[in-house]
Amino acid sequence: MNMRRFFLGFVFVWATASVSFAACQGSNLIAAMPEAEQAALRQKAGAVPFAVGNAWRATRGEESIQLVGTYHFNDPRHAATMARLTPILAKSRALLVEAGPAEEESLKQRVADDPSLIVITDGPTLPEVMPPDDWKRLSKAVSARGIPSIMAAKFRPWYISMLLSIPVCGMAEQMMPNGLDNQLIKEAKAAGVPVRALEPYDTVFDIFGKMSQQQQIEMLTTALGMEDASSDVAATLGDAYFAEEGRLIWEFNRQQSLQMPGYTPERVDAEFAVLEKSMMTDRNRAWIPVIEAAAKQGPVLVAFGALHLSGEQGVLRLLQKDGYTITRQPFQ
Repeated sequence: MNMRRFFLGFVFVWATASVSFAACQGSNLIAAMPEAEQAALRQKAGAVPFAVGNAWRATRGEESIQLVGTYHFNDPRHAATMARLTPILAKSRALLVEAGPAEEESLKQRVADDPSLIVITDGPTLPEVMPPDDWKRLSKAVSARGIPSIMAAKFRPWYISMLLSIPVCGMAEQMMPNGLDNQLIKEAKAAGVPVRALEPYDTVFDIFGKMSQQQQIEMLTTALGMEDASSDVAATLGDAYFAEEGRLIWEFNRQQSLQMPGYTPERVDAEFAVLEKSMMTDRNRAWIPVIEAAAKQGPVLVAFGALHLSGEQGVLRLLQKDGYTITRQPFQ
């Protein structure tokens, strides 16, 4: 196997996060819960600001920002969303996304030039630091995705966690960049609307570079714990997104973690706190100046993962604190 092509292929999958789940026939795990448990989960999710809603408008004086929380994976239900967003995009001075085409190319080139960013080049490999049973399960999981375990053994734990987020049933279409983010980028390019990134292309390396190996292993163990239900998890997350219940996704993942062997509430709280700060809160704060600067030049459309919308440190609350009026625009 050509190692350079292998690295580029999987970095492409991670960067675009646009695997099609059309072949996945999972069941909605939240819908299968007793009604009382569903209500309790939604109540917990709803305890933070802007817990429900995918599309919002932020205004301050003459400034106008259309914000949309995205689902990075391909889904035929995106067609209705695109029908609503295309006219808005056409009137925008720019489309802001987490990573545009230029950033994706830079990311792929960076890894091609320095594979050590995702590969362990010194120190113990995964079989040497993971419990034998966990490594055996991981070997089976990566092999099902077409990755030889001898190669997976040398991947950094955070990277394997990203690969496990793609269910086996979605791997066959892994090179199809058709998540909502990418559909918006394609439409923007066709309409001549500039596409700009909210953050540098190497943000991912900074995020995981600050995590200890133990934290990365814990993240990998959590991902591995959901492997047997990966198709169901994919279906559940998709349904929650299209029901515009973004925060429910976060609380559902937390609940699933609590059910894993050896995961105490204290351990789950600690791990989720690390993830929320590194993957969401810190990035949200860094995006605000970029969004506000763009809004001063005219109306803009800003698209990013739906989980970034909600919470006291979510993008919407941060804009609200800066004097913007926030109005929901339901897609139903």
